[in-house]
Amino acid sequence: MKKIDFKLTAQLFCYSVILLLITGACVQNTKDDDIALVEKVIQWQIENINQVDTFPDTHWTRAALYRGMAEWAEFTQSQPLYEYLYAMGKSNQWDMRPRIYDADDICICQTYFKLFNKYENPEMIEKCIARLDSVMARPMTMSLADAPPGKYNRDRWGWCDALYMAPPVYALVTLHKNDHSYLNYAVSEFKVTTDSLYNKNDQLFYRDLRWVGRMEESGKKLYWGRGNGWVHAGLAFMLQHTPANDPAYQYFLELYTQMSEAILACQDENGSWHTSLMDAESYPEPENSASGFFVYGLAWGVNNGILKDAKYREAAEKGWEALKKYVQPSGKLGYVQPVGHAPFKNLTAEHTHVYGVGAFLLAATEMCKMN
Repeated sequence: MKKIDFKLTAQLFCYSVILLLITGACVQNTKDDDIALVEKVIQWQIENINQVDTFPDTHWTRAALYRGMAEWAEFTQSQPLYEYLYAMGKSNQWDMRPRIYDADDICICQTYFKLFNKYENPEMIEKCIARLDSVMARPMTMSLADAPPGKYNRDRWGWCDALYMAPPVYALVTLHKNDHSYLNYAVSEFKVTTDSLYNKNDQLFYRDLRWVGRMEESGKKLYWGRGNGWVHAGLAFMLQHTPANDPAYQYFLELYTQMSEAILACQDENGSWHTSLMDAESYPEPENSASGFFVYGLAWGVNNGILKDAKYREAAEKGWEALKKYVQPSGKLGYVQPVGHAPFKNLTAEHTHVYGVGAFLLAATEMCKMN
């Protein structure tokens, strides 16, 4: 595995934290203690990234982390964090993993576009656009059910996580090129996935076709926490990147508001969500990748005037307070489910992963805006 050799060292980042706090270069009306906590989480993750995550730099796990970092860098205007992300992209030649049709492999492009918005270097997004052009020129048309036994379709968006990974990239290219063919393709594929995996009654997503209708041993319905967190955060991305006068906007808005209502019912009294959304009794530990994505999705809706009822703000604030309690003095975020595709039991404070930190940073950005 290629090791990160970023120009920005952990020591420089630590210095930037001190400088940020001394100069007060934080957005007005945020809480200084929250800012300090978030910076500690980032510092710990940078210093320990190769111990926590053994995947390549452009893997979806790290892509989710980098999107969270990019949102935080934009919010705080942290030049050192921008430099860290720039060095990451440059070291990978602004490229992706090689699977042409796999949604996970273009997730890293979300961060490339965030960096492009700052640096305006076309090289950052050229390969991404070429990848999308290749997919759209030769689209896959098989059913989502057309997959090897025991597997799920990865040449289309056959798993709910894909709705976080890929569609926002198509929406970003649409805005960049002012070419709606990219968004049209994304909406079409998004609907195929939703029609197959979304339960309109429960307003939640099954992870993939293997899990449709499955029940927990307790008899409660099985809905994976992080899987639905991926979708809810992905819908917030799509609402940001889709023009409000585009018909697709109402489609995403309806899904987003429906899920937001369902998500509230799954939050526990302490503010957390669990690996199995409807069966917290069987999975009593909090799960902080799902919780991070849900806090982000809810807080973004509150901040943008979409979720107007006070209950959404209350849920986001309660969720954020819960998330912060699971940050250890070192800056390590615990209770993050390992890589998987279904509810996971026996989480501990030692379980962490980079995508959980990415979700935490997304949540932190919106909560600091709210505060």
